[in-house]
Amino acid sequence: MRLLSTVVLVVGIIAWMSFMNFDEQTAVNSMTVQEVLSELGDQSPNVLLESVEGYSAEIGYDIVHNGFSTEYGRNSKKQSKHFVCTSCHNVEKEDPDLRFSNPEERLRYTNEREMPFLQGTTLYGAVDRTTFYNGDYEEQYGALVNDARYDIRNAIQLCAVECAKGRALNDWELESIMAYLWTIGLKMSDLHFTDTEYDIIKNAIDKKEDTEMVIKAIKSKYLSGSPADFSYPPEDRKAGYSVNATNPDNGKLIYENSCLHCHENRRYSYLHLDDSKLSMKWLSKKSDGYSRHSMYQVIRYGVESYSGKRSYMPKYPDQKMSNQQVEDLKAYFKENS
Repeated sequence: MRLLSTVVLVVGIIAWMSFMNFDEQTAVNSMTVQEVLSELGDQSPNVLLESVEGYSAEIGYDIVHNGFSTEYGRNSKKQSKHFVCTSCHNVEKEDPDLRFSNPEERLRYTNEREMPFLQGTTLYGAVDRTTFYNGDYEEQYGALVNDARYDIRNAIQLCAVECAKGRALNDWELESIMAYLWTIGLKMSDLHFTDTEYDIIKNAIDKKEDTEMVIKAIKSKYLSGSPADFSYPPEDRKAGYSVNATNPDNGKLIYENSCLHCHENRRYSYLHLDDSKLSMKWLSKKSDGYSRHSMYQVIRYGVESYSGKRSYMPKYPDQKMSNQQVEDLKAYFKENS
C-alpha cells in the first residue's frame, strides 16, 4: 500500500510538472516575437508605431489587400492602377523553417495551404526583419535601395512607387500599413523551440537573466532579411539549365499557384493564360526561344512596361524560383502541349 501511494504521488508530481511546463509553453507561444524581444529589452525603434492622425490596422488591411481604403468617410485614391500588395506578397507564413529560404520547400508548403507561390517575400513577419531589398535588388533599383535597406517605411514606399508603379503613400496610409503588419508579426509558435529552450526563454523573461543570449537564440530561428540573387537564362535555351531530372507535377503547381495568380482572366496582367491546350501550346512554343515571351526571359529578367503602360512583370530571384523549378515548369508545358 505504501509503495502504491508513493507511485501515485510521483505520478501526480510528474503530471503537475508537465502541466505547468505545458502551461508556460502555451503562454510563451501565444506571444509575438516582438513582444518577447521587448520583454527582454530588445525593441527596434524602426518598427515602432508613430502617432499619426487617422491611422488604423483596419485601414492598413484594406490598402494591402484592396489597394485603397476610407479616409474620413470617403474612398481614398487607389495606390496603384496595376497592383495591390498581395499581387506579389503573401500575408501568411510561407516557409516551413524560417531560418531558410528554400523555393522547393516553399512550393510544397504553400500548395498544401492553398497559397500562391510568389516573387515577393511574404509580409508575414515583416516587422521582425531588419533589412529589405537585399542582395541583387541594388542592381535593379540603384541608389533607391540606400534609404530602404534598413528602414521598413522607406522600403514600403519604394515598393509602392517603383514595384507597384503607383503613387507614394500618405502618412496615415503608411502608418496604417505598419499597424496592420504588427498584427501579422512572427509568433513564438512559428519558431519551433524545444522544451529546454522554452524553459530558458521563460526564465529570461521572468528573471531578466541571460537576456542577450536568449535574444540571440530567438533571432537565430528566422532570417533577418530575405535573400535575393538574380541569375540569367541559360546560354542554350533549348538545352536549358543543367538539372538531374525534371518533375512536370511540380511544374503544374508552379503554373497554377504562380503564373495563373496574375495571368488567369488578366487579373494583374494584359496576357490571359489558363489550363487550356491553346495556352499550353503557346507557352511550350515560347518556352525555349529567345523572344521577350520566352519563359526563361520573363522569369529571369521580368517583363518591362511597353506601349505607354507602366505595368510590368517582376522577375524571380533564385530564392523564389530555382533553376530546377524553371525546368519543371518547362517540362509541364511540353508534356501538356
